[in-house]
Amino acid sequence: MSDSFRTPDRSSTALSTQPGLRGDAGGTEGFVVRRIPQTAPRVISADEAWHGEQPYAQDALALDFFGARDDEDFGRQPTRSSLLPDPAAVVARLAQAVVEVVSGQRPAPQLIRHTAPTVYSVIARQAMVAARRRTPGPRRAAVVRRVRVCEPADGIVEACAVVVSHGRVRAIALRLEGLDGRWLLTALTIG
Repeated sequence: MSDSFRTPDRSSTALSTQPGLRGDAGGTEGFVVRRIPQTAPRVISADEAWHGEQPYAQDALALDFFGARDDEDFGRQPTRSSLLPDPAAVVARLAQAVVEVVSGQRPAPQLIRHTAPTVYSVIARQAMVAARRRTPGPRRAAVVRRVRVCEPADGIVEACAVVVSHGRVRAIALRLEGLDGRWLLTALTIG
């Protein structure tokens, strides 16, 4: 018999002196009960975690090749309506694309460049729901019947569109803002 399967002998005083660790009840003499070691890390408070030391920071400096300019901002830059394409055509294309995404005909990531993050998350969630309940078979593309555009301020367009999709008429309200040289969909309501 190999050494790994041998039963421990009774001369071992380390285990036999601790009560409950050696099974001496009938028929269990060959088994040894051992405690499971604690593997979870110790819970520490926030004060102990930082203990006066600064958190790790990479030893690299940001490079500024052009120098600081007061007129330059790296955030979103508003764009005037005169520098952007016709909003009615953009509204028509976006309304058709949104209805196709919501109905499961078009993948949602195609709209990521044209929508604000909050709007995209709503559209993507609706596209996932539509993909689950979609039935196989041919589908007709959505058709935009009418577009109305209103410009309350320079670089901001509020519009509505009537779209027919799968025998269903839907009304869509959109808000587009001119940012970074293009129209960006910042608010959306689908009826």
